[in-house]
This record gives sequence, C-alpha cells and structure tokens, in this order.
Amino acid sequence: MQRHAYSLVVDAPPREVWELFWYRAHDRPQAKIGSIEILHPGDAIGEGLVRHCTFQVPKVLLSGGVGQSWEWLTDVRPYASWQYDAVGKPLWSRAHGETRLEDLGDGRTCIHFSETYECFNPWMRRLGLERWVHRRISKDNDTILAALEGGLRWHRKRRAREVGTASA
Repeated sequence: MQRHAYSLVVDAPPREVWELFWYRAHDRPQAKIGSIEILHPGDAIGEGLVRHCTFQVPKVLLSGGVGQSWEWLTDVRPYASWQYDAVGKPLWSRAHGETRLEDLGDGRTCIHFSETYECFNPWMRRLGLERWVHRRISKDNDTILAALEGGLRWHRKRRAREVGTASA
C-alpha cells in the first residue's frame, strides 16, 4: 500500500477554495491535468457524490496514457473537508483520500491532501509497479498548484461578471 500526502497554500479563504472544488454548473472549466464528470450529485452538500475522473498516466501502462477512477465522496463538511473512496485503472486499484481546508486567518488557505493507494494484483505490488505508478501520478505539486490558482482566478472573474450582470 502506498501513502501520499502534501499541502499547498493558496491566496484565498476557505469559502473560495471550497467553491473551486464544489462548483457544478455547466461552465465549470476542466483542468489540463485531467477531467471530472459528476455521475451522481449526492445530497445538498455533496455527501454521496459520485464522479468519474481521468488523468495522465505513463504510456507504458498500455492505456493510451489515460488513467481513470470512479470515486464516491463521504464525510463532507462544507468549507472544511471531505473524503473519497475510489476504484481506478489501468492497474485496477483502490484508494482512500481526504482533502482538508485549513483557514490560515489572513485570506489564505492551506489545502491538505492525503491518499492511500493499493492495486488489487499482488504481483503488481511485488514488481514495484504500484509504487512507481503512484509516484508518477502524485509527483507534480507545482502543476496542481497552478491549476488551483487558475481555477481561483476563473471563479473570481465569474463572480465579477455575475455582479456586473445583476447590477445592470
């Protein structure tokens, strides 16, 4: 079993960061690092949400360079945290993760991500593929931070447009 954890600080309060992850309208941008399709919205706060995610994986895995996961979200606490359980491929694996938002009190938020990951096939673990794939998927925090910051800019522009439209 693999474990990966990291934290990123962004210049936005937890409510803005929450919106970045939970905004569901049709105009929601998709990051270049992957895509998320909502299969079931869950309840009013997102408890029970089911999503299909695509992301880049090494082409040597013979999946065309695309990994997929099907995830369901639980223990959703608005503006604070949520957890997910997932089944993924190409290595056919399961994962459990948590995202937690820590208010730093000065208009900034520390986003804490953690995940455990295990492929179903014990031979994949013995050959080291589980560790290798998980490291490759989880390694690029700079790309993730850039995607988060781009998403925050998009949401700020969207809100400004909405305010401009409402006052016109």
